[in-house]
Amino acid sequence: MARIAGVDIPKQKRGVIALTYIFGIGKSRAQDVLEKAGVSEDKKVNEWNDDEIGKIREAVGSYKIEGELRSEVQLSIKRLMDIGCYRGIRHRTGLPLRGQRTKNNSRTRKGKRKTVANKKKATK
Repeated sequence: MARIAGVDIPKQKRGVIALTYIFGIGKSRAQDVLEKAGVSEDKKVNEWNDDEIGKIREAVGSYKIEGELRSEVQLSIKRLMDIGCYRGIRHRTGLPLRGQRTKNNSRTRKGKRKTVANKKKATK
């Protein structure tokens, strides 16, 4: 396995797909990285030689990825929660924050259903 930015990249996959295993690198950024490094997109990772891996590492190093990006995202969310804006409150309560309805859906944000028992009618 090739190791780039502290992430083991699968050998059997094409370069563009393999680079997306790194947090912060999507398909378009992976294409840019391979273009900067001068490596073919169709080439599989196990076909890369040491020079190409070095060039790819160098090209990837110019982007904010993995731990640095994760911490920046967490700080942004924390800032929203601290200032108490709408999005920050929604983050704090674990509800969707981009205008989605919550009556029927949003199970991934709200979690497993919590069943609430009905009140029993008084018998005469």
